[in-house]
Amino acid sequence: MLGAAGCRDARPRATAFPVPGQDGPRVTVEVLNASGKPGLARSGVRVLRQAGIDVVAFGNAPATVGILDSTRIVMRRPAAGASDRIRRALGVGRVVVRADSTRLLDASVLLGADFAPRLKFHP
Repeated sequence: MLGAAGCRDARPRATAFPVPGQDGPRVTVEVLNASGKPGLARSGVRVLRQAGIDVVAFGNAPATVGILDSTRIVMRRPAAGASDRIRRALGVGRVVVRADSTRLLDASVLLGADFAPRLKFHP
């Protein structure tokens, strides 16, 4: 009697996107659209997740931020190399340090009008 156990493929499967923390320490961010262009936060999420960065929240920036011409990466807690990874993934951004121990993330990304996503789509 043959069992179905022999049919299972034991080889590890490649993932379409990197797993957060796979290529170094895990980096957690929130992505906020401060550009005035609808839908830009969702594009920013895709770009960062393709780079293996863990996006825990996204949406529009508060009205008090206003419309930004350039993207800001606001570091909330020290994480070695995190700002470089985020900036490299986005292709733009000025890094600002504003420590905030009440937020449970490494950085807030405020997408400005200069952000033009270069997305890789899965067929």
